[in-house]
Amino acid sequence: MTEQGKTWHDKHYKKLLILSAVALLLSIIYLGYFISVNGDIIYKDVSLTGGTTITVFDENTDINELEVALSLEFPDLTARSISNIRTQQQQGFFVETSAEPGEIKPALENFLGYELDSENSSTEFTGSTISKGFYEQLKIAIMLAFIFMALVVFIIFRTPVPSLAVIISAFADIAMTIAFVDILGLTLSSGGIVAILMLIGYSVDTDILLTTRILKKKGESLNKRMVGAFKTGMTMTLTSIIAVTIALVIIYSFSDVLRQIFTILLIGLGFDLFNTWITNASILKWYAEAKGIR
Repeated sequence: MTEQGKTWHDKHYKKLLILSAVALLLSIIYLGYFISVNGDIIYKDVSLTGGTTITVFDENTDINELEVALSLEFPDLTARSISNIRTQQQQGFFVETSAEPGEIKPALENFLGYELDSENSSTEFTGSTISKGFYEQLKIAIMLAFIFMALVVFIIFRTPVPSLAVIISAFADIAMTIAFVDILGLTLSSGGIVAILMLIGYSVDTDILLTTRILKKKGESLNKRMVGAFKTGMTMTLTSIIAVTIALVIIYSFSDVLRQIFTILLIGLGFDLFNTWITNASILKWYAEAKGIR
């Protein structure tokens, strides 16, 4: 960062907190509206609501035609192709719906023009009670992970403001990511929930790096410590973003679960850049100046 950039940040970093607060507030308001309309914080697929998944090993079926043909009878039906990871050629497809196997299978057979058996397909059915129980356990796991993360942060820094800054930034990452995923209309499976759980870890690493550099590293000016943390943290996050992007491109049409995980991580890492270097950095700089930490 140039001297001019440092001077600009010294003058305007408190104003940047307004931007952070507005972004977080809008995310929370949207999530509240989403819950009031949909009854939950995300769109869920059959792995979380219960239903039927049928995988068919058919290379020639047009997925779009399939969805159009069956959507009138099964409005919640989704279909995805299964492709070879190297050639990207379709090797099959799967359909998901909340209907029971006895309802969706005859309709699918009628569209395909042949009978589905154990050699050309596989069928999985999950009861709604089991799926809902699993979903509740995943939500509890996320809450516990966040609580234990917060406790560890307080133990490490032992001061309220820097600890709360890390926790607020991590919470903002998750809230903004979920809000953006909902805006995109993505339907999450158990893999998507796991990605949100992983995001808690990704969200705090650069925040802890920044906080440690500012509070515990002596012998350098505040701005110089922040710039050093920024260089290291940006390298960490951009490396993760590049790796996740490459993985997402490679497996995009190969695995719906992996595509969902990498998509959520990519979105979350983008918001992490914003919340670490605007939200957390501004709070910490304000705190350091107030406490005379130079």
